[in-house]
Amino acid sequence: MPFIKVYIHFVWSTKNRIPYLKTPEIRKAMWQHIKENANKKDIFIDFVNGYNDHCHCLISLGSEQTISKIMQLIKGESAFWFNKQNFITEKLEWQDEYFAVSVSESVVDKVRNYIKNQEIHHTKKSFQEEYTELIEKFGFKKFKDTTN
Repeated sequence: MPFIKVYIHFVWSTKNRIPYLKTPEIRKAMWQHIKENANKKDIFIDFVNGYNDHCHCLISLGSEQTISKIMQLIKGESAFWFNKQNFITEKLEWQDEYFAVSVSESVVDKVRNYIKNQEIHHTKKSFQEEYTELIEKFGFKKFKDTTN
């Protein structure tokens, strides 16, 4: 059995950043469901939280797991579940893009705390501002689609 501890901080948003996760109660139900469903699929979510238009997850990867497969399993199933609950009249969709950055074990508590405090964080800063900061902080390049 391999001994692996690789933490990844995932962030993804709702399609077009529509605030489908409108209330704290809806968000709590979504985060709880994501954690429970991930557990059934042997995905270890250390912490999950977010705001009305996005989600943060701190996940420890298993030896057979890939970033893209984890995102597919979590995002697809959670949207399906959410839409069956009739929390809102619209149909929740997640945006295709997402962030995934490695997290050193020495800063896991800091990242966990950041995720935990999303409600407070977003009283001061929009997700768009957070998104721009993440792009810049981690050196991601945002390319425009020139095929249209």
